[in-house]
Amino acid sequence: KSSTLLFAHLYQNPTQAIALAEGHHIPDDEILSAIAHLESFYAEVFLEIAQYGEIEEMHVLDNLGEHMLGNIYVRFKNEDDAENVKKNVSGRYFDSILVMPEYSPVTDFYEGRCRQFDTNTCRRGSHCNFMHIKKIRKDLLRVLFKQMNIENPQYEERR
Repeated sequence: KSSTLLFAHLYQNPTQAIALAEGHHIPDDEILSAIAHLESFYAEVFLEIAQYGEIEEMHVLDNLGEHMLGNIYVRFKNEDDAENVKKNVSGRYFDSILVMPEYSPVTDFYEGRCRQFDTNTCRRGSHCNFMHIKKIRKDLLRVLFKQMNIENPQYEERR
């Protein structure tokens, strides 16, 4: 058991996001399209998962290596929440992808993330073995966490 679940290969990067991850220059409108795609996906998955467990943090990886491509890590308030999510979403489909979350030992994303990526200086690029975490706007995160608590008042009651 763990308070973190890995949703392997769940995020399907659009072509523009792959080009960006590989360091190619693309037009601004395509960058905005890739951001909109990510944010729409993130919000939909976040709110669906939050029905079954209180989310502490959720990260979508930008890595393109086969073992990390499209991976999502979600850390929950506790192990029981993670177990409830695993039980309720396993075997379902999201955008024609079978959802089969697995427990992950990662609970401290600071240690697993590539700090060079955070400063745009990673020399290993999109195939780095440390987490390249896609950035999500803080205002979107605030809205999602607020909505999670409104739709699930039992989370507030546990505090």
